[in-house]
Amino acid sequence: MTSLRPLGSSDLNVFPLALGGNVFGWTADQAQSFAVLDAYTAAGGNFVDTADTYSSWVPGNQGGESETVIGDWLASRGNRADVVIATKAGAHPDFKGLAPATLKGALDQSLRRLRTDHVDLFYTHYDDLSVPVEEFVPVLDQFVKDGKVRAVAASNITPERLQEALDFAAREGLTAYSALQPHYNLVSRDTYEGELRATAERAGLAAVPYYALASGFLTGKYRPGAKTDSARAEGAGKHLETERGRRVLAALDQVAEAHGAEPATVALAWLAAQPTVAAPIASARTVEQLPALLALGELTLTDADLAALNAASA
Repeated sequence: MTSLRPLGSSDLNVFPLALGGNVFGWTADQAQSFAVLDAYTAAGGNFVDTADTYSSWVPGNQGGESETVIGDWLASRGNRADVVIATKAGAHPDFKGLAPATLKGALDQSLRRLRTDHVDLFYTHYDDLSVPVEEFVPVLDQFVKDGKVRAVAASNITPERLQEALDFAAREGLTAYSALQPHYNLVSRDTYEGELRATAERAGLAAVPYYALASGFLTGKYRPGAKTDSARAEGAGKHLETERGRRVLAALDQVAEAHGAEPATVALAWLAAQPTVAAPIASARTVEQLPALLALGELTLTDADLAALNAASA
């Protein structure tokens, strides 16, 4: 049985793979989404990541579709207490930014759609420089005091602003961020490594990386000349055009073969082995895509594996 990991300074313990909910209500309909959620939790998974804006970019959608699917699933399965639900606010078309009233309205709508009285992990999805930390950090603290949120986290934030928010929370005795969701994977290391990671490390924050598989590129299904049926094929395919992308694929293939594993499992295991990382996020549109993701918990890379992947992705 894969053991759970502590999430930073919070009291949350999570499976080492967070299940991305961005596909629910988008490329996965309700039946597919329920099947994926059932299979993930049956395998011991307990960490589901979504956002109030998923999937407002799809014509005909308003945002909140993913939360609605997850809420309906939680209600039908009666398992709310067994699942750590993470959602984000600040990017929904009707609730953009981090103004106090905006955050309050966004959280209330998320709770309604998720059909629950609390969110386990609540992210500020994108920073909003028009709102001082002195205004939004107390609101996040109040959510925790009110029992609507168990822990707070940040995504898409600069090291400077993250430090400012942490310092203010410490000075005022308020709830501080305990986790960070950075863009981070084998073909995008500089989006986290450096000052942002150093800031997280100093503060004891847990990282929960998004784009962990580079929109599917690191699954190995994108190859020169191969056609892939995916809504994200264009974004993932661009990595094939770079020398680094091709080097990383070759290294993934080599390490995967040595372990009898899938390239996706190796890519996630590399992430999970990095400083501060608690649980990479990866999404599955179908149950068939899940085993390679879930195998992360059973794969331990050797020092030589990590060195090869580090060199290829440098």
